[in-house]
Amino acid sequence: MEQIKYIIIPLLIGYVLDLIFGDPRKLPHPIVGFGNSISVLTKWLNKGKNRLIKGAIMCLFLASSVFALFYLFSYLLLQLNEYAYIIFTSVFVFYGLANKSLLQEGIEVFRHLNSFGLEAGRKRLSWIVGRDTSQLSEQEIRLAVFETLSENLSDGVVAPLFYYAIGGVPGMMCYKMINTMDSMIGYKNEKYILFGRFAARLDDVVNFIPARITAFLMSFVTLSYRGLKFIFKYGKAHTSPNAGYPESALAGILNCRFGGPHDYGGVSVDKPYIGENDRLLKNEEINKIKYINHAVCFVSILIIIACYLPWNSLF
Repeated sequence: MEQIKYIIIPLLIGYVLDLIFGDPRKLPHPIVGFGNSISVLTKWLNKGKNRLIKGAIMCLFLASSVFALFYLFSYLLLQLNEYAYIIFTSVFVFYGLANKSLLQEGIEVFRHLNSFGLEAGRKRLSWIVGRDTSQLSEQEIRLAVFETLSENLSDGVVAPLFYYAIGGVPGMMCYKMINTMDSMIGYKNEKYILFGRFAARLDDVVNFIPARITAFLMSFVTLSYRGLKFIFKYGKAHTSPNAGYPESALAGILNCRFGGPHDYGGVSVDKPYIGENDRLLKNEEINKIKYINHAVCFVSILIIIACYLPWNSLF
């Protein structure tokens, strides 16, 4: 019964809160605090010699500190009041999940593209991708949105749930810190090539299993044999060791093609193609992405519940 009370109930509450509210922009968010701590330490450490070592020390310090802090809070609250613990855990599951907010960002790109034109769609897309969007066509905007949503389904939904299942809220928040560090300093440019290298590699490691789980779940909820086939055919084609798997699954599900040349900060990056059919995507296909994201999130929740449910006590 403790597993239901302390793991499953907060998971369900946090999941429902995310479904209703999405990213609470008007409320204090732990990711903002993570970002601020990364910025302060980066300004202090990312200079002079030994940047690779200093970057690695910062990553290990922040990740372990977040885990220890949330573990301590969870332990103390559980000793003081179990209801306070359930509330605390539920709130941070809500903060850790990003399903609704990710979908909203993708939908907003399409809304701007349809309502205000190509330039507005390009500008809105620049909020959620790192590539240069100033010269993208409507087709390229749609492709970029779908690529990003497939990758972020792993980073923003499945991976946080995976680490909640393993380590509770401390594990979930530790993952979010690692992912935030990668998004802020894990770049192959002059400024971060050394300092951010460890952050990028650590993010690759922690996303290795979740990315592959995400891809298989995407194929499962759509009953797509082609999605499953593309996972094995194109999963390793991406420059990232992980992003190619959910992108491959989605390329198979939609029967489209991702990848190709992109411009990042004035530097052209020629990414391998994922998929075979270079067809014209339609705006209404965002509805299928909405279904995939919600279905994968829901099935992930069910899997965690099934793993923790004390089956012996039911018989």
